[in-house]
Amino acid sequence: MRIIPAIDIIDGKCVRLSQGDYNQKTVYNENPLEVAKEFEDAGLKYLHLVDLDGAKAKKVVNWKVLESIVSKTSLQVDFGGGLRTTEDVQTVFNSGAKQITAGSIAVNDRETVLQWISEFGAEKIILGADAKNGRIATHGWLDDSGLDAIDFISNYQKEGIEYVVCTDIAKDGMLQGPSIELYKQILSANKGLKLIASGGVSSIDDLKELKTIGCEAAIVGKAIYEGRILIDDFRNTILDL
Repeated sequence: MRIIPAIDIIDGKCVRLSQGDYNQKTVYNENPLEVAKEFEDAGLKYLHLVDLDGAKAKKVVNWKVLESIVSKTSLQVDFGGGLRTTEDVQTVFNSGAKQITAGSIAVNDRETVLQWISEFGAEKIILGADAKNGRIATHGWLDDSGLDAIDFISNYQKEGIEYVVCTDIAKDGMLQGPSIELYKQILSANKGLKLIASGGVSSIDDLKELKTIGCEAAIVGKAIYEGRILIDDFRNTILDL
């Protein structure tokens, strides 16, 4: 299972939110590149970079942060937040992203996302399925779409989507463990899906459980920044998962 550390960006700074609430923001580092280099030094290969300014503005804002990280580290970066147009996506790929996450737009403009799958390849598009009470939430988790999360994922898998990142918003930033039951249901309903778990990871044991149930990858955020999982854990333990 791939381990993917997360960097969320507001005002060019590395932050974390609790349950997607922009009013519950903690700034952990003024320099995201510095954080990315620490991950690289620990032997990690991937990074989940989220443009929270972009998610709110409905357009990509922090692409220069992406460009800086890609040009100065070897991390393979997936980028999300604010992607609404094909031009946005092209800008992000030109800035060095390996994959992009289609979140709110996958709810509100299905035809555009299907176009991206066709134009850029399904392997480069991650479906963002952020769930609250089993329903998909959009626009930085501020809006409830009313769509059932499992049905939403199934419909896109039929269109060729291979990768899905699913965050249970109730778990995000709370360090109370990931949504194991939700992920089991998703994997049971969608055979062959490459599910990336996000939200709630607080320990190595959480990561082992996610691997056991069949997740392709797990995103780790606040657990790192709060010291629940140490950089040395990446060097000594996690890479052997």
